[in-house]
Amino acid sequence: QNWAPVTDGQIKSASVGAVAVSETNPDVVFIGMGETCIRGNIMAGDGVYKSTDAGKTWTNVGFASSENISKIRIHPLDPNIVFVAAFGKHSAPNADRGVYKSTDGGKTWKKVLYRDDKTAAIDITIDRTNPNVMYAAMWEAFRREYTMSSGGPGSGLFKSTDGGETWTEITRNPGLPAGMIGRIGVSISPANPNRVYALVENENGGLFVSSDAGKTWSLTSSDRNVRQRAFYYTHVFADTKNQDVVYMENTSIYRSADMGKTMQSVSANTHGDFHDLWIDPDNAAHMVVGNDGGGAVTTNTGQTWTDQDFPTEQFYHVITTAHIPYHVCGSQQDNSTLCTPSNWNAAAFGIGGGRGGRGGRGAAAPAGDITAGGMAVSYQAGGGEPGYIAADPLDPDQFYSGTNNGGYVNKFNRRTGLSREVNPYPWFYSGEPASEIPERWQWTFPIIYSKANPKLLFVSSQRLWKTPDAGRTWTAISGDLTRHDPKTLGHSGGPITGDMNGPEVYAVIFSVAPGKKNVNVIWTGSDDGLVHVTKDGGKAWANVTPKDLPEFARVSQIDGSSFDDGTAYFSARRPLMDDKTPYLYRTHDYGKTWTKIVNGIRADDWMHSIREDPTRKGLLYAAGQHGMYISYNDGDTWESLSLNLPDIPISDIVVEQNDLVISTHGRGFWVLDQIGPLRQYNAEVAAAPAAWLFAPPVAIRSTTPQTFTYWLKKPTSRVTIDVLDSAGHVVRTISSAA
Repeated sequence: QNWAPVTDGQIKSASVGAVAVSETNPDVVFIGMGETCIRGNIMAGDGVYKSTDAGKTWTNVGFASSENISKIRIHPLDPNIVFVAAFGKHSAPNADRGVYKSTDGGKTWKKVLYRDDKTAAIDITIDRTNPNVMYAAMWEAFRREYTMSSGGPGSGLFKSTDGGETWTEITRNPGLPAGMIGRIGVSISPANPNRVYALVENENGGLFVSSDAGKTWSLTSSDRNVRQRAFYYTHVFADTKNQDVVYMENTSIYRSADMGKTMQSVSANTHGDFHDLWIDPDNAAHMVVGNDGGGAVTTNTGQTWTDQDFPTEQFYHVITTAHIPYHVCGSQQDNSTLCTPSNWNAAAFGIGGGRGGRGGRGAAAPAGDITAGGMAVSYQAGGGEPGYIAADPLDPDQFYSGTNNGGYVNKFNRRTGLSREVNPYPWFYSGEPASEIPERWQWTFPIIYSKANPKLLFVSSQRLWKTPDAGRTWTAISGDLTRHDPKTLGHSGGPITGDMNGPEVYAVIFSVAPGKKNVNVIWTGSDDGLVHVTKDGGKAWANVTPKDLPEFARVSQIDGSSFDDGTAYFSARRPLMDDKTPYLYRTHDYGKTWTKIVNGIRADDWMHSIREDPTRKGLLYAAGQHGMYISYNDGDTWESLSLNLPDIPISDIVVEQNDLVISTHGRGFWVLDQIGPLRQYNAEVAAAPAAWLFAPPVAIRSTTPQTFTYWLKKPTSRVTIDVLDSAGHVVRTISSAA
């Protein structure tokens, strides 16, 4: 019912892709980092961690060069015998793949099953009645910036009868499919170890069942409900009590009581997109599921599941509105848009909003609002999960949000509830390669208002579009501002199962920065590594890409300066090109020359966002895969601003009033309020002999309370602050204890 993080401050990457708890000593826990359901926004990990005190403390026990861990299995009788299925790197050949075994609790590891540097280990299952018997699945797969592949000659199914020391390939045993093999999920029935289930990606794939310990197989289901998007799913789990009961996970979780011949969904009231399952060995009605909303528990075989109320939202971007107090808004991966007042403290009401989490809902609130104590505190802003939201600067209850696939722009009025599409180019695509789509819209295409003209809204495909009239009419104001290399515009997925929708569309304008002072200055950055600028509102564009920016670097964000039309900053990233280098650039001459500004940033912290403070020239904020940074000298040097943040990807930054607002990919929104001292810190402050009172921010009665911030050079017994009116009379005195 209640959950809290146990790894904050102890692990050095954000995604836990595998968990194993010892049955004989449940204080022993292993976790494997990284993601192996290889969609486009996957996170790389840094190996395997172990806890011997039920999660209080953690120690890294290797596999940093493997990066991504598919499965961890602990011997059912001996917690010192551990198996790791290592996927390896997402996008490059990697020898540190395969199945590894430890007999000393993770102190040392031995590679026991390996195919080649392109083939991952993806699944392991151990016979609980005879732990010397094991099955493992190997998977030839990769994901790069512009394509992915699932399947190849390296994929296959293997069996061991000597505790994982040696393995025999059984991929072509009688009954298993011929032809190319992709991803495989495999599970031994604890009720009968001769019963083995394998979910196989193949042109003639599906659920295969063996009743003779893998010697022969039969196909019991080719249902597309459990075969679609095989690279992302292909999960199978045998029931712990009944050999004929099997679970398969896809967009829903399916239960079959006849070896897969018939099945029914048991996802009930929980979230969709399923990726893991634990079935209680002693009570098969008690299960814990892992889906895109987090974890959920059932005690009645999936008829009902517990809520997923923990703040694990994966936000693509963050914006703030003109409300008082301002609202914070973003789109959640695999969920809805969400806005919440900046002064709202969810912890005070004990609710969360996990990636699929639901807070309490009240009938008195507008549809979709999340309520607490009868008060509407959060609400949806139209649109869907993909990424950008724009709130009208002149009417903060009017929102423009991206929706799934095809560049759909949803115009939503929160007051009236009116919702309609205002797309510049209505074309719903699914399955076509990018080369066949007239306007290439990415999953997270920009939707951004101009600060210089609050009536001007921009969106982007491979071209930049604008509307001056709230979406009634649109004009394309550029040609193709991408590299559009033909090799990046083909089909994604395959060679068995294609996968081509929003996240796979490539060669698009991925970031847009309208000039903050001059409406005619606009910057764009593409996901294939080009930067352009116009100084005449789109009549003429100049390619100003830095010469040392590597090919296919995704320009994740551009920020035009509040002080100088010719100044801009951008962030770029290439993790799916096997490059974790941080890329941040600065120009003061409209992109004629660029300076790389990464001194002080962690060497493997690839960058998602950079923003300039609108009140202090040269004060910059940067967001990376592993934390926040600040620069006081226009990016010449950086220092950490992560403070109490967990190691988490920061997807976007907004500087709003006296606050710094961020979105994270996995832990919701965060606000660093009262950043006045960061803005005001200078040599004079540093030289103050005893104390310094920072200029207080603007406060608005009953909405944003006044805060006084001071800095003491050394401890003191008492601090007194006098508040004076315009005539110099004291109207309030505030004093502190020591």
